[in-house]
Amino acid sequence: MTATDRALDAFRALAPRRLTTQPLRTGVPLAPYTTFRIGGPADVLYDATSAEELANAVSLAREVEVPWFVLGLGANILVGDRGFRGVVIRNVARAHRFLDDTRLWCESGTVVKDLIFTAVDRSLSGLEHYIGIPSTVGGAVWQNLHFLSPAPERERTMFIAEVVESCDILSTAGERITAGRDYLRFGYDDSVFHHTQDVALAVTFRLTPGDPGAMHRVMQENLGWRGARHPWLDIHPSAGSIFKKIEGVGAGRLVDQCGLKGHRIGGAQISHLHANIVVNLGGATAADVRALIAHAQRAVAERFGQHLEPEIAFVGEFEEPGSA
Repeated sequence: MTATDRALDAFRALAPRRLTTQPLRTGVPLAPYTTFRIGGPADVLYDATSAEELANAVSLAREVEVPWFVLGLGANILVGDRGFRGVVIRNVARAHRFLDDTRLWCESGTVVKDLIFTAVDRSLSGLEHYIGIPSTVGGAVWQNLHFLSPAPERERTMFIAEVVESCDILSTAGERITAGRDYLRFGYDDSVFHHTQDVALAVTFRLTPGDPGAMHRVMQENLGWRGARHPWLDIHPSAGSIFKKIEGVGAGRLVDQCGLKGHRIGGAQISHLHANIVVNLGGATAADVRALIAHAQRAVAERFGQHLEPEIAFVGEFEEPGSA
């Protein structure tokens, strides 16, 4: 029996007393819980339906020293074909409420799209820019969700950090704290959560009064802009941008200039619409995606001398190159 097996047994034994709302599930394929629709099984999958249960599940996993991972909507990740050895804590904690006229508190499993309509119905602006981007609130602060400012100028990038007032966190040390933006260390596709084992439990947004008609216009324009440039997830599942931004050049532009739009390995293909997006044509494996990523990296390095660094997170266990 491995150390992971022993830790899993300890987690299962303690869960009935420590995690009260949902049963544990075993051997659950993770593909349906990701936007890529790719990924093998988790040893244990637990649905955390509140911030309290999320904190309890993470704390228990840390206590018994079992590998763990918090899963939101499953965007921006690639789960290995062998799945995840350990506990996947699926964050479906979605309670939210207004604290006053402009502050909106929400648990970190809340889907951003749902919050947008809640805010617009109250004539509150600040979240409408991110319509069409699949994310939970936890994922939004983890990645510092961003989009271009409204049409027609679109002169700058707007970040979710601009409307974050504070974040309730389970710290790496196991403490429950409420942290402001300085602690969160927001950057481009970056935050404190990339560099610690802190877990976002809930977020408070400070919004501003606005015109619902103008907000609906922004949403429609942004959906149109994305729809013309990004493959639709319902038709071509993907994880969003594969490679990190290269300032002044653009990772997708380099891949495109290598003539790789439409290039395919197995069920994975570099999108015809956007060269920095890999789509699942049906039945794609994580191995297919990794091979396609490596091919694009080699092509760009050979032609332009640029290194493409993946933006997506690789979760779980992957087949070794050349293995069956």
